Amino acid sequence: MSASFGSKFKTFYNSPIGPKTVHFWAPMMKWSLVIAGLGDLKRSIDQVSLSQQASLAVSGFIWARWSTIITPRNIPLAAVNFFVGVTAAVQLARIARYKIDSSKSTPATNMIAA
Repeated sequence: MSASFGSKFKTFYNSPIGPKTVHFWAPMMKWSLVIAGLGDLKRSIDQVSLSQQASLAVSGFIWARWSTIITPRNIPLAAVNFFVGVTAAVQLARIARYKIDSSKSTPATNMIAA
């Protein structure tokens, strides 16, 4: 079993998407965007940028698709881009819900709250 693991690791290490290439390290670093997006879920929604989240969602989903058709096919890059898109889409849903809820409130209810 040990020799099998060693040969599989060596194959992965020397592969076109192994740790000796940017195809490995770029997705590893991009996970920080996902972590930041998850951290922003605790942030007040009026502090979240609509344009930033829209660009993250669109680019995340576009690059997720692109990383499956490029050579070498990079599934780790596709996965991280998909999760960048999902976290941004969740933020966009939060922004939309906030705007809908704030447009439903009338000036009379805003005076009562003040």
